[in-house]
Amino acid sequence: MTPDGTLRGFIDDVDRVVGTTDDEHEITKQVAALLSALLAGGYRLPPEATRPSKEHHVNYPLHIAPGDSWCLVSVVWSPGQRTPVHGHETWGVVGIHSGAERETRYLKPAGGPGRPLTPAGEQVWQRGEVTVCCTTDDDVHAVTAVGDAPTVGIHVYGGNIGTMRRRLYDPATGEVRWLVSGWDVPDAGARS
Repeated sequence: MTPDGTLRGFIDDVDRVVGTTDDEHEITKQVAALLSALLAGGYRLPPEATRPSKEHHVNYPLHIAPGDSWCLVSVVWSPGQRTPVHGHETWGVVGIHSGAERETRYLKPAGGPGRPLTPAGEQVWQRGEVTVCCTTDDDVHAVTAVGDAPTVGIHVYGGNIGTMRRRLYDPATGEVRWLVSGWDVPDAGARS
């Protein structure tokens, strides 16, 4: 997907932030402000980057920075779809483009398997709202699309999230499995 002028400006701004500091808390603070401004300005993703799948949530790459230093993703859920409990292994910022999602956070496990995860709260994120979803020290959650319409999020991660090995957690036992999510390819010719 070729970014339009507005998205190209956002990408350039995030490149500047990522290029000036390694402090993920400072990066997420600045990227959250940039993403808030993008959404407040009424930015509309191209239709092919907002199409849900009936089978699972989809990850459409909007931009992958050189060297996989960060990526920009459109993540789309049909109503009721949910992610497993997972981590990201990097920093991340999420803005809700349309719809709403319920995020359930867990404390990052300190022990090994055999211990249930400790819930750390829930939040429903609505259109236009932005959250720091993860830093490497605070990185376990699950997401569910709520409402009657698809949920579309614009996600910015500190790496190529489609190729990174990430943890999936069993919240009852703390057992960890590994996942590489991959990328979905938007179909510009498909009809909703």
